[in-house]
Amino acid sequence: MTDVQPANLTYPRAQREDIVEDLHGHRVADPYRWLEDPTDPRTEAWSAQQDVLAREKLESLPGRDAITERMRSLLSAGSVSVPQWRGGRAFFTRREADQEFAVLTVREPDGTERVLLDVTALDPSGLTTLDTWSPSLEGDLLAYQVSVGGDEESLLHVMDVTTGELVEGPIDRCRYSSISWLPGGEEFFYIRRLAPELVPEGEEQFHRRVWRHRVGGDPEQDVLVHGEGQDHTFYYGTTVSRDGRWLVIEGSPGTARRDSVWIADLSTGEAAPPLRQIVDTTDGYRVSSWVERDGRLYVMTTLDAPRWRLCVADPRRPEPEHWTELLAEEPDSVLEAVRWFDDGADPLLAVLRTRHAVSELSLHRPSDGARVGDVPLPGTGQIIGLTTVDERTEHDRDRLWIGWTDFATPPCVHVHSRATGETALERSAPGAVDLPRVRTQQVTYTSSDGTPVRMFLISSTGDPDRPRPALMTGYGGFSLSREPGYAPTALAWVAAGGVWALPSLRGGGEEGEDWHLAGMRERKQNTFDDFHAAAAHLVEQGWTTPEQLAITGGSNGGLLVGAALTQRPDLYRAVVCSAPLLDMVRYERFLLGRTWNEEYGTADDPEELGWLLSYSPYHNVTKHTEYPSVLFTVFESDTRVDPNHARKMCAELQQATASDPAQRPVLLRRETEVGHSARSVSRTVGLATDQLAFLAEATGLAVD
Repeated sequence: MTDVQPANLTYPRAQREDIVEDLHGHRVADPYRWLEDPTDPRTEAWSAQQDVLAREKLESLPGRDAITERMRSLLSAGSVSVPQWRGGRAFFTRREADQEFAVLTVREPDGTERVLLDVTALDPSGLTTLDTWSPSLEGDLLAYQVSVGGDEESLLHVMDVTTGELVEGPIDRCRYSSISWLPGGEEFFYIRRLAPELVPEGEEQFHRRVWRHRVGGDPEQDVLVHGEGQDHTFYYGTTVSRDGRWLVIEGSPGTARRDSVWIADLSTGEAAPPLRQIVDTTDGYRVSSWVERDGRLYVMTTLDAPRWRLCVADPRRPEPEHWTELLAEEPDSVLEAVRWFDDGADPLLAVLRTRHAVSELSLHRPSDGARVGDVPLPGTGQIIGLTTVDERTEHDRDRLWIGWTDFATPPCVHVHSRATGETALERSAPGAVDLPRVRTQQVTYTSSDGTPVRMFLISSTGDPDRPRPALMTGYGGFSLSREPGYAPTALAWVAAGGVWALPSLRGGGEEGEDWHLAGMRERKQNTFDDFHAAAAHLVEQGWTTPEQLAITGGSNGGLLVGAALTQRPDLYRAVVCSAPLLDMVRYERFLLGRTWNEEYGTADDPEELGWLLSYSPYHNVTKHTEYPSVLFTVFESDTRVDPNHARKMCAELQQATASDPAQRPVLLRRETEVGHSARSVSRTVGLATDQLAFLAEATGLAVD
């Protein structure tokens, strides 16, 4: 049993069991394995006691009211998305200042707007979220997916856009499904898992298949198109060419960054036409492909180009040996997306690249890829949407809609006109917000092995005295890039006098696929070294001190800060660790964990177990160490990362830390009926208030 802690704050007692396993010659202790079972009476009692402890401590923190008010104000900016054009109609989402979720809206050809889907109206409890949506090519039908309670178990529906009436649904087991409409709106391709009774126990979240569905038909009678014989962890995505002739299916095992691609000619009239494989996962590179309006197969790929390049081919001869390079790889930017931009006379390609995580946009001829111009952008930020009118819309053919955000700009829409060459703001986020004046800069520092790494810094324009409380976050995994985006928590921190930092860590995609590979598997320690070096840079440059430095991260970022606090407890004063991966020996056993072993490695392999044990936070906690203040935040409906990671780590830290719990507490904050991803504004405010108040008190940031 854990020792009784000093007065003022006493941790719940947690039974420490003598579980030690011999794994490939490694003696691996797991004293809190019983906390993996949420239904164990001991887990239930311990969790309830942690709830009381966390609530009492968090509600007593100073500055809570000021943080809540600031976060509500910043989030009241709302948001607006770029339109998707179908048959003259524009479909987009908008969140007003007082709304909990964005609302799906349609703008008719005459300019009138009306709400199509408001999940708050569907479910006033705030537990239902809109996961994704896709209008038919004619714009008269809308497929949309919703889930409840944070479980991300998308239920697919189809709506009549004109009347708003439900045409069909729900169709279950559609999590992570793309929707690819055929012309005419009578059929679409989509992804659906097999029924639970048809798969082995424990694999209910896997076994996806591609199906062809007729609107209004029985989904149990859908035509199976693809998926049999593939690895059970495969994820799929589909696209159909605008003329309805070509179906392209992409797939990958789990989150592995190596793709398979198949193509089928739908003009044969067969419901499930033969698929021709273009790329196999064993080839080891990434591909994103589609048949464009000019009838060519477009292929974005990392083959011989870790920062991506664009190739084209005849879809009747789609194999790599027939690809022709259209846009070459650039040495210091990453190719992110390509959009067809047809003004009716002179089609161009709008090409999105990021240079050190900052968006750039240029125009190119589709015939030879030649660059013919650049699109002016509002500043140093991120393009979050890029659309043009479809071939069924006659107006605005020379306009390119650009979804835009940066650290201090709520999501808004700009429009670029080919006729004038200018880019102008079309729609701001609808809420009026008093934004703090901040300065954003990108600096470069050196990691422990000499690698240069870039980092965004946000500070107040008044440049108050240094050092000051600093809050640093990061991700560094799965080739995902952290780019400039509206950041209410960062703005709230800076408005109170702090500095906020975001390094572009190896393992992410900010510098292309080589950057990703340099921070995964046996090289995962590079990610943590980059993070430690970023912290050291902030200290060396006088921005902060270790006593004023807080860190936060979620999901893979939770693993990041978990490793940071166990590797360098002296460097960080306080930690928020959200929905984290922390037991890297057993992570594959829970929820979607087995889909991540391409990224981290597997404990089933002797060598890879060694990688995992070298940094696994749960296994690297040492007794009598003065650890920082730590707040674990978990979500009981999380279907990606099991909350047991945080439970076990919390118990281990509470018994091991030599820090005074009254000064450096270790707490576990739980939420129910919310998951890993989308949440209401009010829940966002509540979580941010607890997290920022916790970090502010630890680092001395005055938020009153």
